[in-house]
Amino acid sequence: MTSTRSPILLFDGQCNLCNGAVRFVARRDPGGRIDFASLQSSEGKALLERFGLAHSTPDTVVLIDDEGAHLRSDAALRVARQLRGAWPLLHALVLVPQFVRDGLYDFVARRRHVWFGSSE
Repeated sequence: MTSTRSPILLFDGQCNLCNGAVRFVARRDPGGRIDFASLQSSEGKALLERFGLAHSTPDTVVLIDDEGAHLRSDAALRVARQLRGAWPLLHALVLVPQFVRDGLYDFVARRRHVWFGSSE
């Protein structure tokens, strides 16, 4: 089953690091194939509910595509695979065990508001 819907990247709309990452991805996304929504938006909340993630309230990036919902480093690496330039080479990091990738992701995620600030 294929979908005509673009992948959707859900992100923390109050996080300056996350907003910067969205701008980074948007500039390198040929043809604007990836859509974006904040986790706090009504669309973001509805998608989290649809994929059974609403009750866990993930404080992470979520990529929703034809294959389902992907969190943390899996989401980031799937996004990198779709960008122009050398960024798709980062997808090779899937060879690193997920607990290592997600551990590093979580380390930054816990500190992102302190390091990069937040907005309304």
